[in-house]
Amino acid sequence: MTVAIDRATGKRRGDRAPRDGRFRRSYQKYWYAYAMIAPVAIVLGVLVLYPLVYGLYLTLTDANSLNTARTIGVNHIDATYKFIGLDNYKDILFGPTSYDRFWSHFIWTIVWTALCVALHYTIGLGLALLLNQKLRGRTFYRLILVLPWAVPTFVTVFGWRFMLADGGIINTALDALHLPSPAWLEDTFWQRFAAIMVNTWCGVPFMMVSLLGGLQSIDASLYEAAEMDGATAWQRFRYVTLPGLRSVSSTVVLLGIIWTFNQFAVIFLLFGNTAPDAQILVTWAYYLGFGQQPRDFAQSAAYGILLLAILIVFTSFYRRWLSRGDQQLAI
Repeated sequence: MTVAIDRATGKRRGDRAPRDGRFRRSYQKYWYAYAMIAPVAIVLGVLVLYPLVYGLYLTLTDANSLNTARTIGVNHIDATYKFIGLDNYKDILFGPTSYDRFWSHFIWTIVWTALCVALHYTIGLGLALLLNQKLRGRTFYRLILVLPWAVPTFVTVFGWRFMLADGGIINTALDALHLPSPAWLEDTFWQRFAAIMVNTWCGVPFMMVSLLGGLQSIDASLYEAAEMDGATAWQRFRYVTLPGLRSVSSTVVLLGIIWTFNQFAVIFLLFGNTAPDAQILVTWAYYLGFGQQPRDFAQSAAYGILLLAILIVFTSFYRRWLSRGDQQLAI
């Protein structure tokens, strides 16, 4: 076997350059790009990576508001919490109060996420199909339907809170119609119903706009060909519209699940700490860390790590399922 040798360098052709040499050349060539992303990387490290690592450390301790370092006046009290390993996770998942403190909220969070995302997608798709038609005043309708998304969330939720109060406009209208007026903000069932209703109001515009963009990207000739072949409206929707929206739908559904699973603002602003059975995991974690005395920082951080783990596992399985479906369609 012959080996070609570069006469200038004395190195055999095909030999790989040392890794540090490749990095050096890459830095010399793309130093401007590295300089541009360095501030972003530093900010992300400070705002995301450090809190995540520190929160992970807190989950392995018994830190609370009584044993952490604090300053009272001119006196500084040192931290006295200690390392306890995985005891927080054991207590949350398998402790004597694990169902009331974790599993009941976990089940409700799954139900909340599934119902909200299903309503977001179904109503958003229906409105997108409607706005994709040639209607008079279509631009005005789009503007009106996007308003719930454009208005800040806290304004929307506080508006709904006033309307759902005992003397609010909704119960007043129901009384005028001689219909029962639910205790929207007091009864557990109606608290959950109200939370889903308000979150649906806030989340539908995003789905509608995203799916409307997907509908407009579908080639109109596909509909014409299907109509010439005698396909009904349902068949055109099933075999043309839905496959054409597959890539957009998979993305917006994944984003909707992640956002809804971690939807803090709607639950907290609507009920505060007054509805323990309507709290999802993220608001319950906040309650443990900041809404009770003593504040349990370690358990609250452990809930945060569990939330992150759940979403990572779900996302990996979701992407794998989508890629498997794409492979089957390709075959």
